[in-house]
Amino acid sequence: MVISKIEGKQIGIKDSLAINQEFENEIAPYRARLQEDMNTIISYAPKTYSKTDGDLNTAIGNLMADIVFKQGNSIFNKRTNKNIDAVILNHGGIRSIISEGNITTETAFQVMPFENSIVVVALKGQQIDSMMQYLSKAKKAHPVQGITLTLDKDYSISEALIQGKPIIKDKTYYLATNDYLYDGGDSMLFFKPNDTTYYLNYKIRNAMIDYFKKVDTINPKIDNRFTQIR
Repeated sequence: MVISKIEGKQIGIKDSLAINQEFENEIAPYRARLQEDMNTIISYAPKTYSKTDGDLNTAIGNLMADIVFKQGNSIFNKRTNKNIDAVILNHGGIRSIISEGNITTETAFQVMPFENSIVVVALKGQQIDSMMQYLSKAKKAHPVQGITLTLDKDYSISEALIQGKPIIKDKTYYLATNDYLYDGGDSMLFFKPNDTTYYLNYKIRNAMIDYFKKVDTINPKIDNRFTQIR
């Protein structure tokens, strides 16, 4: 069969679409409850935090990595009796600022709108070295925790430590990340192959909400975890 003619017509989209009152009445209680939950105050930010506030590490990025480390390790340790050694996330995954003032549930959805979950990967020291090389070449403030990475003025690695100690080639380290990066997002290809992968089934956004509920006021800072010697 040969198609000889295709016909169609334009269907206009108007802002005057009539409301289906029956449907509106049905969803109204759910909308009200959702708004109530999203507007719930769960913490406080003493200033505004943005992912553009630093070159290689930012206060908001450090906060994100610290949250994954603290909240994720609680689950990981209970399941395995092991501890997370380090965390790496991606700079692009932070989708909003945290504004000065009250932090609500909606704040967590704005900063992390994706459904990404925490994954812990057992990696040998050689792969951790590859991760450090990736960070040095990326020249971005990818959020990290548990590592100390210092670059020289040419962006070559001057020092790379895990938990304050030199990386041992044949040692197994437990690195937390998200499932998007684990699957190769942002060209992070150093996660595979690996010894073991642990899926915590814990969304990063939920980890943020749980953390915010625990602290009255957040106080993230730019520090020396990822720096360059000028």
